[in-house]
Amino acid sequence: MYTILVGIDGSTESRNALRWTVDEARLRGGVVQAVYAYDYEPAWRLYEYAPHGPFSDVAFQSVPDQWEQEAAAAEDKALMLLKGVLHDLGDAAAGVTVDPLAVRDRRPANALVQLSHHADLLVVGSRGRGGFSGLLLGSCSQQCAQHAACPVVIVRSDH
Repeated sequence: MYTILVGIDGSTESRNALRWTVDEARLRGGVVQAVYAYDYEPAWRLYEYAPHGPFSDVAFQSVPDQWEQEAAAAEDKALMLLKGVLHDLGDAAAGVTVDPLAVRDRRPANALVQLSHHADLLVVGSRGRGGFSGLLLGSCSQQCAQHAACPVVIVRSDH
């Protein structure tokens, strides 16, 4: 089955990319996998910092359960965003299988590149940042175009 992967972040550009992807999947008789990369990581893990003090041992005994609950809540929110975007498509997606996938990765481009190994086509939207701000902020679409394991389509914002 021809699989088209599309990155979704809730922006207008990603919604345009999803519409384009659904139309392409209809033409090719393929399926769409709509991916939303989300992040959940406790701040102290990001900076390799663990609190110290007389109550740190007591506090850390109950915290892992809370982290797991918060991570599950973050995944639920990601899936809700995806389902909302797919719902907004309405009849435009009729006859096309669109599967939502929430991936825990703070780097959306990395998640899409990894998943591209199992896809026939990767589609991403473009916010049109360029020049110096594009270099500073990084470009998900640019990273995908350079590193994906399959062909990449970048849907511009004026689509």
